[in-house]
Amino acid sequence: MTPLLTDRQLRIKRSFDFFLSFLLVTVFLPFFPVLFLLCSIDTNDFGMFCQVRIGIRGRPFVVYKFRTMSTRFSPATSSITLFCDKRISVFGRFLRKTKLDELPQIFNILKGDMSFVGPRPDVAGYADKLVGNDASLLSVPPGVTSVASLFYIDEEFILSDQIDPGFYYHSVIWPAKVRLNLDYYRNWVLTKDFMLIIKTVYILLSRIFR
Repeated sequence: MTPLLTDRQLRIKRSFDFFLSFLLVTVFLPFFPVLFLLCSIDTNDFGMFCQVRIGIRGRPFVVYKFRTMSTRFSPATSSITLFCDKRISVFGRFLRKTKLDELPQIFNILKGDMSFVGPRPDVAGYADKLVGNDASLLSVPPGVTSVASLFYIDEEFILSDQIDPGFYYHSVIWPAKVRLNLDYYRNWVLTKDFMLIIKTVYILLSRIFR
């Protein structure tokens, strides 16, 4: 596996992530109890969702999200979620559309499990199964946003329109995400991360206020 970034680039990226996540934690921390309470009431369960994902160098870690699915229905047999999934709560649907359910991942970034920009952390069976040049993605930390996640920001809608969502994700979306993420790290500089974060914020704000 050939690393996509040098050790120096990884240190620069980590320093940027640490200081920005520390700043955002101090800004958003007062809103966390409110969102946690609303999610708890809306889903009739603990308002925080924790799940093991695959991180840098294939190491598993626990990712944090606000809970958006009710436990009143049977759990899904697939890790793929469709927009029409009846388990998604009313408030949870808004959180997923605006990606505010990902806000607790600021703590994942602060801890060093994640970066602001990087391939989305997947459950076991995806990133940890990459081979050849594709496996280079395991040399960078997973992120909250990426070129791939923005390109497929409406992934749940796209999958809902497919006859076989699982097959479409495995054969079309997942390989495309890998290519997009690999392309992003060719000639990487920190300003690319900064610009992608700005673009992500703009897109999400437009979804909230439209």
